[in-house]
Amino acid sequence: MPHIDSATRDRIRELNDAFRKTFERSKGLPVLTAGVASLPSDVRAMAIRKVATFDAFDQENDPHGEHDFGAFDLAGERFFWKIDYYDQKMEYGSEDPADPTKTTRVLTLMLAEEY
Repeated sequence: MPHIDSATRDRIRELNDAFRKTFERSKGLPVLTAGVASLPSDVRAMAIRKVATFDAFDQENDPHGEHDFGAFDLAGERFFWKIDYYDQKMEYGSEDPADPTKTTRVLTLMLAEEY
């Protein structure tokens, strides 16, 4: 990853947290993999809540300080979630993830076995 200054990293983290905590469609696109979508609705809802309230960021899962990945266990399953940055047309990677006018955030919630 190219070096980015701390203000840019802070802005990316702020945008990621705002989307992750609300799943607001205006802030990004939430995606559930087939494995997560096939879980019972109560487990699915609990998993989404775990993503929204996730705060176990550390050097191992967040080396760049962007709050763009997490992992947790729930109902006997291991889950991963990650945020990727695309351009507005969803064709290429975003040229500036710190700029929401140039970026579509995609948060994918998956079973670890689907990774």
